[in-house]
Amino acid sequence: MGAVTSFEIETPRGPAGLRITEPTGPLVSMLVLGHGAGGGVDVPDLTAVREAVVDAGVRVVLVTQPYRMAGRKAPAPVNQLDEAWTAVIEQLREPGLPMIFGGRSSGARVACRTAEPLGAAGVLALAFPLHPPGKPEKSRAGELPTRVPTLVLNGDRDPFGVPEATSSVEVLVRPGATHDLRQGVRETAELARTWLKQHKWAA
Repeated sequence: MGAVTSFEIETPRGPAGLRITEPTGPLVSMLVLGHGAGGGVDVPDLTAVREAVVDAGVRVVLVTQPYRMAGRKAPAPVNQLDEAWTAVIEQLREPGLPMIFGGRSSGARVACRTAEPLGAAGVLALAFPLHPPGKPEKSRAGELPTRVPTLVLNGDRDPFGVPEATSSVEVLVRPGATHDLRQGVRETAELARTWLKQHKWAA
């Protein structure tokens, strides 16, 4: 694992926190990951993905939304999440370097909603919350990208549901895993790494 730096950057919604881990070898792509609604970036699935891909030429950026930086647990409204994320992405861009958006749960939704307008190369969605628990009629499938290659990794016991695959969305269901994806988390991270390699976003 390469050098790790942590700092804050300004967004229209207040400071966002960034933790950047550089790859040990030549830089191939940048993977930007957001956290879930009530959690932070130090969770098993985000940690496992970071550890799995940094030695494959992937710079990993863990983003803490402004509302969490301010000490609030209740998530900000959707438009504010997207606005802060957009500001972070614009400051991270490097010419010629593919950017893959991603995250878990609420962070996955942000990545999916912003991928097409912000020109993401791909999307890695961990525990995408298809619907609120017990309310399958309130589907969020419309947030999934239609023109950007997307990998969804969801547990088969996730009460938030599992989306269906489409021409642009690959769905891999993790046996025995719930919404936190703790069960088999290292194997889940390896699936993410394999997908990045298939698209030549990892060495």
